[in-house]
Amino acid sequence: MNELRAEAIAAQSKSWAYVALTKPDVTFLVVITTVAGFYLGSNGPMDWLLLLHTLCGTMLVAGGTAALNQYVERDMDAVMRRTAARPLPSGQLQPREVLIFGFGAIVVGATWLAVAVSSLASMVALATCVLYLCLYTPLKTRTTWATAVGAVPGALPPVIGWVAAHGSLSLGGWVLFAILFFWQFPHFMAIAWIYREDYARAGIKMLPVVDPKGDATFRQIVCTSAILVWVSALPSLLGMASIRYFFGALVLGMLLLQVGLWANRSRTNVRAKWLMHATVAHIPLLLTWMIVDKLVR
Repeated sequence: MNELRAEAIAAQSKSWAYVALTKPDVTFLVVITTVAGFYLGSNGPMDWLLLLHTLCGTMLVAGGTAALNQYVERDMDAVMRRTAARPLPSGQLQPREVLIFGFGAIVVGATWLAVAVSSLASMVALATCVLYLCLYTPLKTRTTWATAVGAVPGALPPVIGWVAAHGSLSLGGWVLFAILFFWQFPHFMAIAWIYREDYARAGIKMLPVVDPKGDATFRQIVCTSAILVWVSALPSLLGMASIRYFFGALVLGMLLLQVGLWANRSRTNVRAKWLMHATVAHIPLLLTWMIVDKLVR
């Protein structure tokens, strides 16, 4: 009886390890931005079944990509405190299991999108995967520009939602891409500043690793946050949203910029954490405001 219970616990633990491989926090961001892109790209009533297919395929591709990223970076993850408990460094899963899971999830997800949604949505999802694994991941140990490269696949989930609903990659999809692209700089620079010693141990060339005083790091945070204020206002300027959205986006953008300026004045880990939390709150609030604006127009 005890042996059966031990086997059940081990199986449950392994199942959770596979869930952890998909980076649920990142996948959650993928989900909310994809949903926002789908709604904003819809003409007429929401097609809930199509949205479900879009989310299932996108989550599978995103989860598989996260798994393969951990497979490639398993040695680096082992020496970083924030990643040492991941399934591969901790020994919960073996490299071969992760490799099979990652490739399988990507193939199933891309096929699902191609069959149930559209070939264009599938291609955008695959582009996200390829850019993340083949460009961003290897560049992390070579150049600080890896963050800018990684911001491209990071900004594509709302585009997947947009093309799934709209049927084409029109201007609105690119506007959502631009918002997510610039948002990632203050978000990831805040994280990189907090864990700069971890990144240095792993040989990852995040900007704070080569910029110990933080001048370049916080200059990038402030500049991209300022750009984000105006990029966030583009939907109103291009007729995608009303003047009501414009002022809401302006307030949210200015608040984020102020937090960035506040963090720059002291450059402590505590203030960087506040900045990270501010970025995490900013993008769902902005997208929700954009959705609400469309609902009440």
